[in-house]
Amino acid sequence: MSYQTKVAARQASIEEAKEPIRYCLYARKSTEEEERQVMSIDSQMKEMGELAIRENLNIVEIKQESHSAKSSGTRPVFKELLDDIRQGKFNGIVTWAPDRLSRNGGDLGMLVDLMDQGHLREIRSHSQRFTNNPNEKFLLMILGSQAKLENDHRSLNVQRGLRAKCERGLRPCNTPIGYLTVRSTKPGEPSSVIPDPERAPVIREMFRRVAEVKITGRGIKDWLDQQNFRTKGGARISLSVIYKILRQPFYAGSFEYPVGSAKWYEGNYEALISRKLFEQVREIIDERLKSKEVKPYSKEFDFTRMMTCGSCGSGIGAQERTKTIKTTGEEKRYVYYYCNRVRNRDCKEPYMTEEKLIEQLEGLVDTIDLDELRAKKRLMGELERFKQFTTKVLGKGADLALPKGLDLRSYARYLLREGSRVEKRELLMCFKSNLLVTQGRIVLDTKNL
Repeated sequence: MSYQTKVAARQASIEEAKEPIRYCLYARKSTEEEERQVMSIDSQMKEMGELAIRENLNIVEIKQESHSAKSSGTRPVFKELLDDIRQGKFNGIVTWAPDRLSRNGGDLGMLVDLMDQGHLREIRSHSQRFTNNPNEKFLLMILGSQAKLENDHRSLNVQRGLRAKCERGLRPCNTPIGYLTVRSTKPGEPSSVIPDPERAPVIREMFRRVAEVKITGRGIKDWLDQQNFRTKGGARISLSVIYKILRQPFYAGSFEYPVGSAKWYEGNYEALISRKLFEQVREIIDERLKSKEVKPYSKEFDFTRMMTCGSCGSGIGAQERTKTIKTTGEEKRYVYYYCNRVRNRDCKEPYMTEEKLIEQLEGLVDTIDLDELRAKKRLMGELERFKQFTTKVLGKGADLALPKGLDLRSYARYLLREGSRVEKRELLMCFKSNLLVTQGRIVLDTKNL
């Protein structure tokens, strides 16, 4: 028997003595348009199942997902697969091809590391086998790198195509409200953008009303609702969308792509308004944003988004006002909470001061069903921080524990008055009952009790 034959026989005996490989069958289908012709998950599983039967492979588990593999760490099932391999649940992978596992350097590197560490013994594809062998790992890295190269080239081609489309005056996005996209019936001819005969006149009138009549965004929304104006999908336009329209240069015949890149293109379509009118409207909106009227709405308040208007179901917002006391010259801060009237513009729910709101919440503390566990957990956290302070700063130890008969409701009332914004909001989240503001009073939502 030759030396080479002895070595091969010895290696074969070592392989036989090893524990049988436990495989996970992994199938992935990309959601990318460029990979629509790739085998479906069902056909991948069928082919690899037949391979497992033919080769007598021990399939422990089957995993499948529909995510792109071009970016590292974006596939939850693949991440779960790697964790299971590290924990020893299985030590082999069966998949259709190496590019089903990775099309980026990060995921490919983790697979090779698992092989180097001995956690992953084998990867089987429909025509290849990769083990912890230098040549086979090198081949696996080449095939994975080739898949990444294809991704990079595809990305460059897509970007070039988008730039070419922009240079033709067509924005590579959905057309905004007021325009329609007309698909060409001739092969190779690009689509065109035309004004929507039903909605374009309304968009023009919106800009005119803001520029000439100085109407506000809320006034525009009321006018659109009166006209029963709808999008192509049949939805009403929200106030935020109205402001996006009024600040969209697309309607004046130009667009920036990508947004924020400072690369501007002249559109190959009919502009709905003039550049002069657009600039005039933008100046009006910018001036309003600088005014005091909108500043309070940009602040953060303690109890917003934690209650609901009992009259119309809208959210509860807040605004701040300051008043100078004549006798002392000091400025006093007042916070008012109110219905934001999103669901009903004519809602009559009155304003409420923050002081009155806190007083009512304190009164409800005795009747509200508190989440005892969460409240107690928060108090233990406070005691632990105090213990660390006395030990590290004052040099004293402290054996702190929750006293018997602790009144959690007294602690809740303390947080409403003295707690931070985060503590106040977390306290309201401990309430098992939803809070409604009705006729200037805070009440429990008895319907959901």
